[in-house]
Amino acid sequence: MAIKSLQSRNIFSDLYTVFLFTRSDIRICLIPVTLFAIAAAPLSSPIRLIDTTFWVWLHLLQFNVANQIKAPEEDKINKPSRPIPSGRITVANATILRWTLVPICLAYSALYSPQLTWVSLTMLLFTSWYNEHGGDKESFSKNLLTAIMYGCLELGGTLVAGRDHTQVSPTGRIAAEVTVAVFSSTLHAQDFKDASGDRLTGRRTFPILFPVASRVAIGLAIPLWSIFLSFMWKLDWLCATAFIAYGSVVGARFMLYRTVAADKLSCKYYSTWFSLHHLFPAYWYYVHGANEHPGVDFVEKLLAGAAAIVA
Repeated sequence: MAIKSLQSRNIFSDLYTVFLFTRSDIRICLIPVTLFAIAAAPLSSPIRLIDTTFWVWLHLLQFNVANQIKAPEEDKINKPSRPIPSGRITVANATILRWTLVPICLAYSALYSPQLTWVSLTMLLFTSWYNEHGGDKESFSKNLLTAIMYGCLELGGTLVAGRDHTQVSPTGRIAAEVTVAVFSSTLHAQDFKDASGDRLTGRRTFPILFPVASRVAIGLAIPLWSIFLSFMWKLDWLCATAFIAYGSVVGARFMLYRTVAADKLSCKYYSTWFSLHHLFPAYWYYVHGANEHPGVDFVEKLLAGAAAIVA
């Protein structure tokens, strides 16, 4: 009995160690992407929620393990509770886990469709580019690659959640494309709180290269995206007003409060804002149905109106 009890504790300890690789990304990635998938698909059955969450988490895990084995010294400063700096797993064992997860991700995706397998493979290739080939060293490539991988998670999750695992609806595709654009232009909201560790590892993030301009950029981007998304998804005036107001507050926080503690709190507010807009495809389906899909015709109208005023 004592041996079985010890083995059970070891299993639970190992599972908790694996969970710790992804704990810090639950708010900014796992929850928003899962919400997006069940909203954009839309969800075909309750059991698909488990499948979708697991597929997203599994691919997030393989990325995070690959990321955390390359710079454990950074995590000692920014995130000491992670498995490697806290001593729960060695870099050597984490490396074995990292490459074991590659065939697991592909095999699990192949159970659904060839299209999902290609999404999984694309995610794995960009993971390698980002982590093993220096894609995270420069601010532009870091943001672009992260946004593309985020889009892969959303497309993959949507394929798992829907009835048809071979294709994504036009609304889901448009939503994923817009999310990539939003994430790539606001991703550096997460970098302010990690600036000390990034300097140590030689990363050239936007907040390190341009301390003032990066805060102005995020302070403007979040409210402007809030306005764009409200029009694109044709939110009612109450939802649009609330979303734009919240986005304006979040953007203002990054410009006005600049301590590490304040940046951590602002990042949490940013995560909430980012998660909220992942629900908009569900709003669209509920109000407009599946036969229509969102567009940017309002932009053309605004430009035409501005041109008329200038003329």
